[in-house]
Amino acid sequence: MIVSTNPHPEKNEFDSLLGSTISELNAHAKNSSKKVSTLIGRNLEPYVKDLMTDLAKGTTFENSIELIGGQKFPDIVAKKYYGIEVKTTTQNHWKTTGNSVLESTRVDNVERIFMLFAKLASPVEFRCRPYEEVLSEVVVTHSPRYLIDMNLEKGNTIFDKIKMPYDTLRKKGNPIRPIVDYYKSKLRPGEELWWMDAENNSKPSNIVIRIWNNLSLKEKQELKNRAMTYFPELFGNSNDKFGRLAIWLVTREAVVCPNVRDLFTAGGKIDIIVGKKTYKKVPRIFLNLFDNVLSIVETIINTSAFELSDYWETKTTEKNKLYDWIDLVAKYSMKIQDANHLNIRQILTELVLK
Repeated sequence: MIVSTNPHPEKNEFDSLLGSTISELNAHAKNSSKKVSTLIGRNLEPYVKDLMTDLAKGTTFENSIELIGGQKFPDIVAKKYYGIEVKTTTQNHWKTTGNSVLESTRVDNVERIFMLFAKLASPVEFRCRPYEEVLSEVVVTHSPRYLIDMNLEKGNTIFDKIKMPYDTLRKKGNPIRPIVDYYKSKLRPGEELWWMDAENNSKPSNIVIRIWNNLSLKEKQELKNRAMTYFPELFGNSNDKFGRLAIWLVTREAVVCPNVRDLFTAGGKIDIIVGKKTYKKVPRIFLNLFDNVLSIVETIINTSAFELSDYWETKTTEKNKLYDWIDLVAKYSMKIQDANHLNIRQILTELVLK
């Protein structure tokens, strides 16, 4: 993470330069609104840079205004310490999607960044505020990004919500984690975050959303095995026990399944033999479990205890994760009347260790 060791350059003078820049831009908007309204997106950046360069003459910032360009953050740098991120909207509001939370493209040594926002809908207007003061939430496009709100009231930033200053968060090795923890703490029963940070989600979501019936038999079984690994509540009797699975299929696997329940329960009951014992009228969901238990065990072994703890909503460890999964399945299955004659813990242990 980039951390500047620059001394604190002339803040009051830079504030004055920004104020003059916004005043001049708004004057341009009033006198040449048609021209200014065409400065959409990156067309505005050189316009602002040239204006700031002129206004900086005779100040300590003379000859120090740089247009960075490309995909770097921020767009304009002054004296290699201050930054100006330029955003535009053609809508008549003051909100837009901002930059990545990770800030992996942040320019070296830039410590103080300001948001210069152009509302190019009539009446055209420019505003500028400290970057961290206008970031209200985190939203997700292809990666987690800040949501900018130029009307945001003091005390309502995402940093106020997670109780961590912007400069503290951005310098963390994994700045996403505190944000994930915050949003997870706000979930209601049955809700899931559709995005998880890269540290815990090594498999990116497919760009194409597919219907379950279009998957191959192998893909279907692999997903069912992972579902039985991640969501032990499937083996309980809750009315919404398939809810988290349905969300996971869409958000993490880009698969839409209209009838999730049928994946595990269709087919009625059947007699099975485990070892030397015959079990009568076993619900189909447990037959699916017993038939695929070795593949499920392999999934557990290959999934970190940290990630499994997130899925199971309870702490586990690398040493105990297999036994914790068996305990969870056994606990949920006790609530199914048709499974009262099954000792799920004993059967799973026997199948795993055979």
